[in-house]
Amino acid sequence: MKIGILGTRGIPNHYGGFEQFAQYLSTDLVQKGHEVIVYNSSLHPYQKKEYKGVGLIHCKDREDTLGSAGQFVYDLNCILDSRKRDFDLILQLGYTSSSIWNKFLPKNSLIVTNMDGLEWKRSKYNKLTQLFLKVAERWAVDSSDYLVADSIGIQKHLQTRFKKESAYIAYGSDIFSSANNNILGSYQLNPHSYFLLIARMEPENNIEMILDGYVKSNNKQPFIVIGKVDNAFGKYLTEKFQSHSTIRFIGGVYNFDELNNLRYFSSLYFHGHSVGGTNPSLLEAMAASAQIAAHQNLFNASILEEDAHYFANSEDVSQLLSSEKAKDRRDEMISNNLGKIREQFSWKKIINSYEDLFLKLAQNKN
Repeated sequence: MKIGILGTRGIPNHYGGFEQFAQYLSTDLVQKGHEVIVYNSSLHPYQKKEYKGVGLIHCKDREDTLGSAGQFVYDLNCILDSRKRDFDLILQLGYTSSSIWNKFLPKNSLIVTNMDGLEWKRSKYNKLTQLFLKVAERWAVDSSDYLVADSIGIQKHLQTRFKKESAYIAYGSDIFSSANNNILGSYQLNPHSYFLLIARMEPENNIEMILDGYVKSNNKQPFIVIGKVDNAFGKYLTEKFQSHSTIRFIGGVYNFDELNNLRYFSSLYFHGHSVGGTNPSLLEAMAASAQIAAHQNLFNASILEEDAHYFANSEDVSQLLSSEKAKDRRDEMISNNLGKIREQFSWKKIINSYEDLFLKLAQNKN
């Protein structure tokens, strides 16, 4: 098949989850004999026309001059270019800034859309933006030949709100097996003697709730928070907790090996995400043998099942950290979560599921 992938800033990954996914998917599909083209931002640091056999098309991106509005221009440019390529299938990753242009999608290509999370629920957006995103979600549903949900929660949402079937195909990860505690020295940490949280500084990730609970617990283990703090909420959090010397905001860390080692050697990894589908950082924590404390919601519970400690408020966090409960079933939870990665969430399985879906849709069309 000839497949186009839209909706990311491009590959190789320099940005985030969808870009990481696009990199794995596109390169593996090429190895399976398909022709794959990924659309890249003109601002992407990698400017070659090919990456590991994947064709790259760089489209004009105005985000550097227009801010977030530039994403709409970039998506439009990608969609207009796709009309010239005679793709059998186009995979759209997300819909936030692309579904407004749905009328320009090529008519002869199958359109498959990964619906991402419940973007209109994100509290970082004002009411008007949330309303737009709710409409944009419907545009994406109506203009797609088929939908992909990367969590059971999103799949249920699509069925309930739109009466639309979707394929449940999660995000992927690979087992981390090269742990080396030498990295901890540069962070002044000791193995299994610190708590860890990795997230964007946004209210729906429940970072404030988790840190409030940590403070209440009077636990003296360092609490490491990884994520850029240059937005308004990040600045608010750093100011609120600046008098607590054991809480350390260390900013963004982009070395994947360092992140995995920090996960592996943590005593407890906190995952506070409450909006969205299968969050990549959760699977990466599972794959790095971290014991996990997760916010109680359908998205997290459908992945972790019984193999995590759950919290719904700061008091739950406090009780977890002021008792020995955090050590309960540690080895069993970690082992079970590694089993889930191998059996349900390995990149090989995820990519095979996408290929199977694409081939089935193409066959049905023919």
